[in-house]
Amino acid sequence: MSAPVATVQDVIVRLQGIDHDLPARDGAAVFNHMYLTVTEQVAEGLAGAPVFRDPAFMAQLDVTFASLWLAAYDAPADAVPKAWAPLFERRHDDAVLAIQFALAGMNAHIAHDLPVALVATCRRLDRSPDDADVHADYEKVNELLAACESEIRRSFLTEVGQALDHRLGPVVHLIDSWNIDKARDVAWVNALAMWEMRRVGSLARRYVAALAGTVGMASRCLLTPVDRI
Repeated sequence: MSAPVATVQDVIVRLQGIDHDLPARDGAAVFNHMYLTVTEQVAEGLAGAPVFRDPAFMAQLDVTFASLWLAAYDAPADAVPKAWAPLFERRHDDAVLAIQFALAGMNAHIAHDLPVALVATCRRLDRSPDDADVHADYEKVNELLAACESEIRRSFLTEVGQALDHRLGPVVHLIDSWNIDKARDVAWVNALAMWEMRRVGSLARRYVAALAGTVGMASRCLLTPVDRI
């Protein structure tokens, strides 16, 4: 088990290590490489010209957010969080395309991890999702993720055009069924719901557990092997 990350730079170093250690075709590596790109962009936004309204909040959110992915990566096979379980179960399946791994990882990280991280960060820094600056910085994170997702889709569709493989038509339909704009909108609503439930511990835990199961189910669909579509 690796040491917990405490800064955005710690996150980058850890993601770089995973990127170096895993073969590129590994499903976990596909998502991690994309996430490393996003995190490097966040670091640039924190270090350069003002991008975020509340840099301290943004830095803590980035660390908390990334820690959920790293915890899933470090977890024993029988203890991977439900939202992430499908990705790790399929990570070595050659019948699953790289874009499927990327989108399944984004699904788990946005639909489940982002609202969880947002609420945890608000509680830690005495903020609220109702604060205008919190919502604005939340949207900035999503813009970075959306830009990466758009590039991944363009790359995949270029490959489809080159391959002219009739098997890939159903895959295009499958991946088009997941929409990052809708995912992030729902994630924000889930964060608001979790925030309101934070004082009702048992209900909040059940809500998060149910969300993890639902997110995992969606990822399992996104990871349907090509030869079964």
